[in-house]
Amino acid sequence: MQSSDFFESTQNHFDDALPFVLYSKPNTSVVKGVFQENDIVYTSENLTESGFVFSPFDSDKQTVLIPTEQSDSLETSFSVTEDNREAEDKLKSNESEADLNHAKTFHIALVSKAIKTIKENTFKKVVISRKEEVALLESNPIQLFKRLLSQYKTAFVYCWYHPKIGLWLGATPETLLSVTGNRFTTMALAGTQEFKGDANPKWEAKETEEQQLVTDFLVESLEASVTNLSVAKVETIKAGNLLHLKTRVSGLLTSNLKEVVTVLHPTPAVCGLPKVTAKQFILNNENYNREFYSGYLGELNIKEKTTRNTNRRNVENNAYSAVKTISNLYVNLRCMQLTDVKASIYVGGGITKDSIAENEWQETVNKTQTMKKVLF
Repeated sequence: MQSSDFFESTQNHFDDALPFVLYSKPNTSVVKGVFQENDIVYTSENLTESGFVFSPFDSDKQTVLIPTEQSDSLETSFSVTEDNREAEDKLKSNESEADLNHAKTFHIALVSKAIKTIKENTFKKVVISRKEEVALLESNPIQLFKRLLSQYKTAFVYCWYHPKIGLWLGATPETLLSVTGNRFTTMALAGTQEFKGDANPKWEAKETEEQQLVTDFLVESLEASVTNLSVAKVETIKAGNLLHLKTRVSGLLTSNLKEVVTVLHPTPAVCGLPKVTAKQFILNNENYNREFYSGYLGELNIKEKTTRNTNRRNVENNAYSAVKTISNLYVNLRCMQLTDVKASIYVGGGITKDSIAENEWQETVNKTQTMKKVLF
């Protein structure tokens, strides 16, 4: 489908106030759209349904589903281009300087409290987040989605809308779980520093420890639900203007998808360790509702045809094809929630015993720039 027709159809669907999601997987030029035919709020109870799911940080709350059976699916090829426009000097916060100073003071105090609690051995790590409101100079979500596509080619980029819930956009570098048949991959993603031209920089002890904590959690949590567990070497990845540490974990599932997702979500990269105590600290102390920030989203139980041979000239081997069920779920990082006049940008950082509160504030400031680049 021509991209102009694809985005025109999307705009018409949005104007009719009907639910939809646009998304593009990392390192691809294909944009997919799922367009719900009515405005009912569907939910997934056990992750056995088929469609696109959007789940909040608080796993006790409902997972929203755009179901395959009640939707039309379209796709197009979108050519992304480098976007070098500078946005920082054009941005206008909805918050006054006094409000921003208050936000900084509150965040630093909360991080300090978290560090103290960690040193008391209540938990090993906790993720402290905040949201910042920015005035919208461009309010059309489809145009903002295109900018995200241009700027974050290695991320999972999406625009999700439901008239009874809200409008969200994001460009997340983190996979929660990718499953084809019974083969799965996931990742440990932790540690952050600003990209300054070196794709393989030096990492401090705080970041490497945080990364190891997340990796160990994944391995220990998955052992009862998988076989052939494989842990790759740690690598540095770039997401926008930030660098992170990533470890790929893969294997074969021996239990159902719901059980595995329950074990993984919320991950230590967005919650902490141990998960239950860290999550309770967040809910008791962050003083705002994360909603879908640091939840997960993506394709759920989609049927996909695969062939054994990619050589198109070998017609005989291409006849050996199979339809497999795939799920591709991503952690909802680097995201924002939109209204007609403002964007709420959500950011956070992992806190360990070696964290420095002032540095953690600055890390959230750096992360807001990832989303602010599209708001001009």
